[in-house]
Amino acid sequence: MTTPAQALLRAATGLNLSKSVVDRAIKNRMEQTAVADADAYLQQMTPEEMTALVELVVVPESWFYRDPQAFQAMTDFVRTRLAADSGRLLRILSIPCAGGEEPYTMAMVLTDAGIPPQNFIIDAFDISPTCVARAKSGIYGRNAFRAQDLAFRDVHFTSAGDGDYRVNDAIRKQVRFKQGNLLEFDLSTRTGYYDVVFCRNLLIYFDKPTTKAAIAKLRALLADDGQLFAGYAEVPSFCQHGFTPLSYNQAFGLLKDSAVQKPKPVHAPRVAIKPPPPRAARSIASPPSLPPTPAPRPRAPAPARPAAEPVAAVAVNLLAEARRLADLGDVKAAEKKCRDHLAQHPESAEAYFILGLLNELTNKPKMAEDYWKRCIYLQPDHYEALCHLALLAEANDDASGAAALKARAARIYKRQQAS
Repeated sequence: MTTPAQALLRAATGLNLSKSVVDRAIKNRMEQTAVADADAYLQQMTPEEMTALVELVVVPESWFYRDPQAFQAMTDFVRTRLAADSGRLLRILSIPCAGGEEPYTMAMVLTDAGIPPQNFIIDAFDISPTCVARAKSGIYGRNAFRAQDLAFRDVHFTSAGDGDYRVNDAIRKQVRFKQGNLLEFDLSTRTGYYDVVFCRNLLIYFDKPTTKAAIAKLRALLADDGQLFAGYAEVPSFCQHGFTPLSYNQAFGLLKDSAVQKPKPVHAPRVAIKPPPPRAARSIASPPSLPPTPAPRPRAPAPARPAAEPVAAVAVNLLAEARRLADLGDVKAAEKKCRDHLAQHPESAEAYFILGLLNELTNKPKMAEDYWKRCIYLQPDHYEALCHLALLAEANDDASGAAALKARAARIYKRQQAS
């Protein structure tokens, strides 16, 4: 049951926050403001106090060059745009921008790619005034530099003392920081305004109605032929609301459905699949945590029976073949490969994950849920299975269950990125 405090913060931020997080934040502010009664604190709420309270519940976690494939995909897109019109100004949006690491990374990547500064500008918004102030200062400590290659720091930063670094002015001039809430954006002057939008790992904190509203805002802000980059767990939500995945490995980019020219069918498919949700599920049949393994090359016929392959190699190849068949729409054959794999390895979490995807493809959500639950039973930190279970919980109007699964997935995502 949602408490008045949770409802108040959700109305202000759109965030689907747990009771423990909200209670902890309110307790902190009550101590700071010397208010002894929680009801009195809520009744005396002012805009300034709400801002201070929001600061305690937002998640400003980010670092430079986080998930670099998205930045490379953006750069390729910008180059294509400028090849057609070298004089145009490309507008890019980063929301939420946390402490500025993401938009500054965009500026560095584009500058290093030789994109002239007069050809792009980046708008960066965050709901937290503290985050925006930090971003404008351009000063960062060790925690912001987690990429394996830190050569960019030597090029685009200068020492600020005490182990801190300051972004050079040439990069800072390319980014305009403002405090703002996506859900409150005025679209009257910004419809179709941005060529590129980065909105990564925001929707995972929203409930289903807020997610739909946020995607509607982002869709309106994005040019019809623009590109949007999301977090991995958010791609299926975008696909349910007018977007199609971009064919760029691990970039998690999307296009508006209206920008995608769908080919005319030549032959009836072997398995009837209703887009877009099944296509969204199928497009992530090979999760980032386990890259697809090439299918084994066919052997030339020989009179003598070839020596048996190592069991581990055969097992991996069965899963790779299952993914390949799933991408082709041959669900039955893919399921058989998964079951052949489970016959050898009955505790394979990945096989159960793929079976879940296949049942989602064929509109069997209950079976898909059962398989994904087996998956996380065997591998509790299976990020992709948790994301799909969260989406199913939302579809079943289980807001609390979805919130718990999203929070669990978010914690795992952070651990994986940090390592």
